[in-house]
Amino acid sequence: MNFVFLLKTYTDARIRKISKERIQAELDKRNIIIVAGFQGINSFGDVTTLGRGGSDTSAVALAAAFHADLCQIYTDVDGVYTADPRVVPNAKKLPEITFADMLELASQSAQVLHNRSVELAKKYHVNMEVVSSLKNIPGTKVKEVIKLEKTNIGGVAKMDNFARFSLVGLEDCPGVAFKVFSLLSRHNVNVDIILQSVGRGGSKDISFTCSEGEADLAMRVLKESAHFNDVSVDTTCAKVSIVGAGMQSHSGVASKMFEALSNNNINIKMISTSEIKISCIINRDDADKAVSAIHDMLFD
Repeated sequence: MNFVFLLKTYTDARIRKISKERIQAELDKRNIIIVAGFQGINSFGDVTTLGRGGSDTSAVALAAAFHADLCQIYTDVDGVYTADPRVVPNAKKLPEITFADMLELASQSAQVLHNRSVELAKKYHVNMEVVSSLKNIPGTKVKEVIKLEKTNIGGVAKMDNFARFSLVGLEDCPGVAFKVFSLLSRHNVNVDIILQSVGRGGSKDISFTCSEGEADLAMRVLKESAHFNDVSVDTTCAKVSIVGAGMQSHSGVASKMFEALSNNNINIKMISTSEIKISCIINRDDADKAVSAIHDMLFD
């Protein structure tokens, strides 16, 4: 099999083409095929890798190339759970989950599947199944449409090591946000949640989050800017999220999440919502307790 890649950096290659003639010839002979995944060649002919999740991504790419009915991913867990069982012992295994929910959970650091493999499966309509390599039991199917359970929630996930920046006193005029975030973009700082306050007295405030590992770089970049009066950073944050495609048509989900945090005296620093996700930025020390409390509120 020949791989051709478009390369940004090492461990971040992209699959461009799969030559399947050799594999198909062996399959036609009813041979069992073993294919080396995760690795490839960049545009300069150097051997490089796909990076984290490269094995799953390789498997999905092969399944797409051969129009397979199902791509099974064998791993050290027996499926996708409503939360990390190491944090929530009573987490429930899902018999099936949508691509959209799995992609959000993967993006929120649910470490069963890498989001690149799920993106590829969704794009090429490859149904997946996460199964155990140690137990002969059914796993979790990942597909486009599923039968929603009563909760309408796919799961609860957390991401540690977040930093929250607060920019105070930006001029309340068009183009200011562009100047700030284009500066961060040019230095490859990946911004997650962004909140902007209502302008008063000709000024406004903006808060955003990024990974803690990029906090020092972000601060150096922001200090080059003269578009605000003050900047502060909190590097003790975590993000807790609930994910579920059914949330958009069912009221009260956000209220239950906030109730669970309130009952456990957990303060919310920022809130972000979409059609299938609600995320809260909280103190990192409260992250595990928050996941357990939210899971108990929504699933028990």
